[in-house]
Amino acid sequence: MIGKQIRMERIMDRASGNMVIVPMDHGVTVGPIQGLENLAAAVDDVAKGGADAVLMHKGMVGKGHRGYGKDVGLIIHLNAGSSVAPDPNNKVLVTTVEEALRLGSDGVSIHINVGADKEHKMLRDLGMVAETCNQYGVPLLAMMYPRGPEIKKGDEYKYVKHVARLGAELGADIIKTLYTGDKKSFTEVVEGCPVPIVIAGGPKMGSEEELLTMVEEAMSCGARGISIGRNIFQAEDRVDLTRKLCKIVHKK
Repeated sequence: MIGKQIRMERIMDRASGNMVIVPMDHGVTVGPIQGLENLAAAVDDVAKGGADAVLMHKGMVGKGHRGYGKDVGLIIHLNAGSSVAPDPNNKVLVTTVEEALRLGSDGVSIHINVGADKEHKMLRDLGMVAETCNQYGVPLLAMMYPRGPEIKKGDEYKYVKHVARLGAELGADIIKTLYTGDKKSFTEVVEGCPVPIVIAGGPKMGSEEELLTMVEEAMSCGARGISIGRNIFQAEDRVDLTRKLCKIVHKK
């Protein structure tokens, strides 16, 4: 579909076909955390560093994405849940693909916690959003995480392998999920998923070197990029760090 292809090229590097995406949707979950107090400044910094796209909620587009006029791809997040909710793993739709398009979005994203009590509702939302995205030619990034009472410690990579495939099966164009910690297991994740995988950053890491090593390992296994938030926008020099990550993702 030509419309989806054109929009996809706005959120990736056309030469490498890979993606450096910086999610900045944390304000809904935990409030204005360090690094996102001034969203426009954060967007401008990562854009200067070469990021392909930023990801945010609908209400922040006019206040953040166009803050300094620096152009960068835009992905609008469709569902939400706060950290103080009775069930923080439950995500509900808060906007539509159509509204995202009206706001100028190049793509949309949705968060699914596989194994959570409300998994069935989130999976239904994923399937329906994927259908609408195909109708309008909009790339869909699915954040697929294994989270819930049945997720057992020690077998994480099996769950990651499952959730990545699940997202692709229900129509996502890009899967965001966890790096499993070693090349062998993550290669299995990539081989089992027929659409591009980008890795999450998770909680703030201990050092920049640790972050760069993780990204380098994931890319060597066939990942198509990153979707990392806190480890970028909370960095001491986020312009420089974004540049370093772009070199790994786009130039290997």
